[in-house]
Amino acid sequence: MSLRDKTLFITGASRGIGLAIGLRAARDGANVVIAAKTETPHPKLPGTIHTAAQEVEKAGGRALPIAMDLRHEEQVEAAVEKAVATFGGIDILVNNASVMYREGTMQTAAKRFDLLFDVNVRGTYLVTQQCIPHLRRAANPHVLTIAPLLMLDEPGKYAGFPAYMVSKFNMSLLTMAFAEEFAADGIAFNALWPRLAIWTAAHRAVRGDAARTRTRKPEIMADAAWHIFQQDARTFTGRFTLDDDVLRDAGVVDLTPYYFDDGNPAEMNKSLQVSHGLYTV
Repeated sequence: MSLRDKTLFITGASRGIGLAIGLRAARDGANVVIAAKTETPHPKLPGTIHTAAQEVEKAGGRALPIAMDLRHEEQVEAAVEKAVATFGGIDILVNNASVMYREGTMQTAAKRFDLLFDVNVRGTYLVTQQCIPHLRRAANPHVLTIAPLLMLDEPGKYAGFPAYMVSKFNMSLLTMAFAEEFAADGIAFNALWPRLAIWTAAHRAVRGDAARTRTRKPEIMADAAWHIFQQDARTFTGRFTLDDDVLRDAGVVDLTPYYFDDGNPAEMNKSLQVSHGLYTV
């Protein structure tokens, strides 16, 4: 069970969940393509494709930082070609890049709405489309999209920020559709979502420092993703999973390492007792 010499193409991997997934793979000796926009430091969001590459290589992997805005098809195509030319192929695609804009309808201008769908939906579609020809040639290929469960029977989930949630649900619908369309190719398409909020620079920018006590570290998503990548791509596909469900079924019984010192792991560990029955091998 290792990702040694596997090539992961991760969008939005300069920080947060994307970087955490890359670092977990790097510990196995994987090749990590860091496809993200940030080339120079952002005033509010630390991390660039270059600092991420340094971390990946320090962790034991090989890194390829590529500046890519997934809203532009030619940049996506060029990034995928460069990844394949460098590492010989693509084994795993992680659709992690996403715009977080959590406001109500009256606070969401048309340009914000367009940005959400350009990045979250169209961007996911474009990157997946470009990677599929290379995934077809890989052994045990996986596409993992950071997208939520389709909570169509829980309309309250939409109430606070409908534009954002509908854009994320469209990422989930793409996962379901791709899993069916490419089943014969043996490519796994699955979605992974955190049960509780993940502490990232973006979350901090939106919620402030005080929110950290109610979050988990991005490593919980990285470890869950790693376990998903170990599954047989032909049989483990079309699933909507939650991070701690994946870990529970992998034998993890203590989530304490994923909490911050000022958090409340005893209370949050109760989530291990709640199973949605979504993750079964």
